[in-house]
Amino acid sequence: MSRPTPPRRSPLPPRWDAAGRPGAPGATPPVGPVETGLLAQLAPAVVPQVHWLPGGGAVRILEGGPPEGARSTIVFLHGRGNAATHWFPYLTALARHHRVLALDLPGFGQSTPADVHVRSAEDAVRFFTAPVEESLGMVAPGPVSVVGHSLGGLVALELALRGTVPVERLVLVDAMGLGPEMPRASRLFFRAGPERLARNLGPWAMARMLPPPPTPLGEKLGQLGYELLSVPGGRPEAAQAFNALVPLTGPLFHRRERLGEVKVPVLLIWGERDETLPVSLADEAARHLPQARALRVACGHSPQLEHPERVLPELKAFLDAEPSSP
Repeated sequence: MSRPTPPRRSPLPPRWDAAGRPGAPGATPPVGPVETGLLAQLAPAVVPQVHWLPGGGAVRILEGGPPEGARSTIVFLHGRGNAATHWFPYLTALARHHRVLALDLPGFGQSTPADVHVRSAEDAVRFFTAPVEESLGMVAPGPVSVVGHSLGGLVALELALRGTVPVERLVLVDAMGLGPEMPRASRLFFRAGPERLARNLGPWAMARMLPPPPTPLGEKLGQLGYELLSVPGGRPEAAQAFNALVPLTGPLFHRRERLGEVKVPVLLIWGERDETLPVSLADEAARHLPQARALRVACGHSPQLEHPERVLPELKAFLDAEPSSP
């Protein structure tokens, strides 16, 4: 018996039925209790939808915005091991006046892994970028502003360079892809496998290793981070693709030599104490990007979570600014 064609759009996670039973090998994990609580707080202004791609696979998008008259469309892309719900405080704030689309990157959250055989770093970039590009072509064919953190920053940069998605503004938060540097300790951490470490060490040890911001929101997002990392079976396809971008030795995959091709306005937001992607990457990128402005924040790798009170006003001002005259 042939398998019925899945719907193109569904509120349920791909490959899982309403009772949370897996419907196919390699199914995505069910939504955990912490994420369920955050999604309940986002509703009804922002709701999750699963978009089935014509070529196979699915991408979950948290979608929201005003009923009419949205100022623009803003796309949010998270980092390695996270999910769209990590943008929780920004979705609630910006959905009042903008259409917001926060995507689970392929292989993370509730998005299925891309059907890409990863043999090289270029394959890995395609693994993470192609389904995002395809889904945005379906749900947001017009101009978009793209905000990306870490791995999501690399995908955001790649979207701008590829040109299929009409990117009109770019926000890169402690982003991969701007240069070849990463300290060895961070490379070892990623190669050890954050998902494996979370399952073996437990929440207390992971909180010591990756301390959340000391705020109620930070604690909640820290719990979400552990919930996403500790999923049974891990995220093998996405981890393999990420490791192709971040070798144990040698340069990281980057697009520094092509930054001059990015003609749209770019806001670089960077933690001054980032021990994963040093702030020198932002300084160097600002010299190559034709329309770049840099914001340094006194924190680590995730300024958008560690200091949202500093980042959100700057982000709003950048996204709402009038286009500069040619």
